[in-house]
Amino acid sequence: MAECHRLLLAAAIASLGACGSAGCAAVEKTVWSIGIYEGPGPLALTPAPGAANPVLAAADVTDRAAAYVADPFMVREGGTWYLFFEVASARTGQGDIALATSDDGLRWTYREVVLDEPFHLSYPCVFKCNGRYYMVPETRRTHAVRLYRADRFPDRWSQVATLLNGDYVDPTVLEHGGRWWMFASKGNGDLYLFWADRPEGPWTEHPKSPVVRGDPHRARPGGRAVDLGETVLRFAQDDFPTYGNQVRAFVITRLTTDDYQEHEAEGSPILKASASRWNARGMHQVDPHRTAEDRWIACVDGH
Repeated sequence: MAECHRLLLAAAIASLGACGSAGCAAVEKTVWSIGIYEGPGPLALTPAPGAANPVLAAADVTDRAAAYVADPFMVREGGTWYLFFEVASARTGQGDIALATSDDGLRWTYREVVLDEPFHLSYPCVFKCNGRYYMVPETRRTHAVRLYRADRFPDRWSQVATLLNGDYVDPTVLEHGGRWWMFASKGNGDLYLFWADRPEGPWTEHPKSPVVRGDPHRARPGGRAVDLGETVLRFAQDDFPTYGNQVRAFVITRLTTDDYQEHEAEGSPILKASASRWNARGMHQVDPHRTAEDRWIACVDGH
């Protein structure tokens, strides 16, 4: 999750002295968990009837004391759904990347932490290229964007490249039109765009970058971008007046190495706080996947 989540959690833990439990009142204000939504399209998602949301919470983490889980991305391989997400330490607030699996996308089993570095990790954007899985997590505390590759999918990952230098958050990678594209923000207000011929780079900044300037309603990435052929859907977390209060969607109508055009999608915002306790304060991420001609499933998070 974002660096601001780590700082909020650390402050809450510090204020409690020895109390580092997600069940403590001060920490609970920053607790995130993961749910499953579905619908006829990526812009029309509601809680999945077969999912007992939240499907994953801090209490489901078995290999360490967790304060929250968030930033979900999932992929399907060989009939199994694999969900990668941030697990925040209840002791330090530092994030690691963990794994859960599901046969139907509705009921999930926590497995283990699969990527643990000496620095904060979050937002594990996982994708496939030439038969191999890659991950670009947020690694802002190293002042770089790093690329990891699965040496053994899904549980063994190693760094293979540094893609960008700088304090970028929530880097989001997609393939479209024969090229690779990356959105990443600096803070909550400016969205930068880069392109490359392959995931390992080299990456070139787009001439219109930053494509969003000074707008916390629409700059910071809020999940996987979806290639629909002629257009691309980009999701953004709305961070004003509060961090992670809802998810907005934007239709990219022009994406080339010299031009960029988008507009907000009809029906946006597509995710927001609900009456359910697990997401009563807001939502900030979505990762939608088509499962049939008119059916989509998505992992989301809320707090």
